[in-house]
Amino acid sequence: MGYTSKDLQELQEFYEHQLLNDTVPFWFPRSVDQEFGGYLLMRDQDGSLIDDDKAVWIQGRAAWLLSTLYNTIERKQKWLDGAKSGIDFLNNHCFDTDGQMFFHVTRDGKPIRKRRYFFSETFAVIANAAYAKASGDEAAAEKARYLFGKCIEYATTPGLFPPKYADTRPSKGIGVPMIMMNTAQQLRENIGDPRCDEWIDKWINEIETYFVKDDIKCVMEQVAPDGSIIDHIDGRTLNPGHAIEGAWFILHEAKYRNNDPKLIALGCKMLDYMWERGWDREHGGIMYFRDVYDKPVQEYWQDMKFWWPHNEVIIATLLAYSITGDQKYAEWHKLVHDYAYKHFYDKDNGEWFGYLHRDGSIAQTAKGNLFKGPFHLPRQEWYCLQLLKEINK
Repeated sequence: MGYTSKDLQELQEFYEHQLLNDTVPFWFPRSVDQEFGGYLLMRDQDGSLIDDDKAVWIQGRAAWLLSTLYNTIERKQKWLDGAKSGIDFLNNHCFDTDGQMFFHVTRDGKPIRKRRYFFSETFAVIANAAYAKASGDEAAAEKARYLFGKCIEYATTPGLFPPKYADTRPSKGIGVPMIMMNTAQQLRENIGDPRCDEWIDKWINEIETYFVKDDIKCVMEQVAPDGSIIDHIDGRTLNPGHAIEGAWFILHEAKYRNNDPKLIALGCKMLDYMWERGWDREHGGIMYFRDVYDKPVQEYWQDMKFWWPHNEVIIATLLAYSITGDQKYAEWHKLVHDYAYKHFYDKDNGEWFGYLHRDGSIAQTAKGNLFKGPFHLPRQEWYCLQLLKEINK
């Protein structure tokens, strides 16, 4: 059974209600730090603060969200003001003297930790780009484009960051081409940049050439430099939800390019492969890690259910259905949507719990920490809402 037009209208109303009356109000306005700027996002199930440190990733993500709501839903001054608080905090406190960004800072912006990669910068790109569109602030637009260039430099120049591993067993991960593709898409759609199309092509080609394995129907998280599978525990570990996030980035690009059939085929193939690898047929939900050869996975949380893969699979299945009309994707969307809103959603306090045991029971109650905040869930509800508005026209 697929979705009727009535079903799709009800889904649109559901996502709109959850986004604007539940998810966003859980975080804002209370998370805007009126004293130091930025956002206080480490919160327990009832919204009470459990830590006042700030994860730089999520400062950027939250500023992107508020700017995007302003750009696409309603021009509310409180959203624009809230976005500016995050942008100012990022630009004033989250850059080291070498130009690279921190990962973790104190409430007032003192550095605690830096990472060996540049994901803080990618989120600063999308935040500044969305804010520049919302506010007309040309300095934010310039910052977004400058940081995008730095991200390209970081992604393509070995040795700019201290290595995490020795060079005995070289590898490369799918995370960089994935996040750079989506960063470029956000930059292009908000303020434009002539570099985006060419680089998006390169990153899609890298994913297809090195990480998508048709012979074993799989999308790898990391591979050797030549694309071969590294037959050790780390090299064999799959993250189905992450690969499916990459699938919807490619489907989004296919849609942008007037339903490019090659990109549709690639995105749907990635979704198909990793749904089969990730969906828990016994308990429902997407399992966090799998082994490519079904051997034991090292991480003890491998069979847990994390919130964000479910957000990504909800987007991917609905997007695949909207593009292809294949009833299979409607059925998968209903499965993952129903599971997620039954198990993750906190009907008493709003928002989602982040972490479940395999059987769907709550592992811990935090709604916000160094990795979870107002991004994956509100982005999912926002994206699905925008998609359904198009479909239901």
